[in-house]
Amino acid sequence: MGFTIGGTRGIGQIRAGSRRRGRTTEATAVAEYTGLWGWAVIPGARAASGKCSCGDAGCAAPGAHPLGFALEVPAGATLDEAGKAWADVPGASLLLPAGRTFDILDVAAVAGRRALVRMERMGLPLGPVCATPDGRCQFFVAPGAAAELPRLLYRMGWDDADLDLRCLGPGDHITAPPSDRGGLGPVRWLRPPSLDTATAPPEARLLLGTLAYICHRSGS
Repeated sequence: MGFTIGGTRGIGQIRAGSRRRGRTTEATAVAEYTGLWGWAVIPGARAASGKCSCGDAGCAAPGAHPLGFALEVPAGATLDEAGKAWADVPGASLLLPAGRTFDILDVAAVAGRRALVRMERMGLPLGPVCATPDGRCQFFVAPGAAAELPRLLYRMGWDDADLDLRCLGPGDHITAPPSDRGGLGPVRWLRPPSLDTATAPPEARLLLGTLAYICHRSGS
């Protein structure tokens, strides 16, 4: 991979080639997220061989953070608008900001997949769920969950348990399918978004008990 989105060659030198590609798959995905699901999309860095396209040799999150110079594609952007925006950042990954229309319950992949099967059998309301190549499952839940997580775990009796479970909220971002994360491979949907759940995912409390239980069992 030749890094150009944050390296020494500069944006101006690569715009012509990117525009010739027209409406790429990534631009189409951006337009789906913004226009259909109502999510903003932020251009992100990519990584290969442990090196980040941002050009910082000491990058703390190679291939998994927003590009500081790139503009957010806002919710509601059309395919044409998304295509034009992405032509300015060829090769960027797709990042979704948490804390707006959703927060993220993030757990180990083994526990997450087991919990997802149990939740489906129980008929619990579910939003989108994705799996990352670094072994995590990410459950979309209603915004505000990150702030409420300690209280919710306390009320459910899981506050003193050693759980591999965290919640991402304002200021956090997740890599969206079909983008590569950290040079490890693409993020994939386990449950893709739908019109019913994209902007109205379930409250965290409805899923947290099952997730905490499965995380505890998996850790044991």
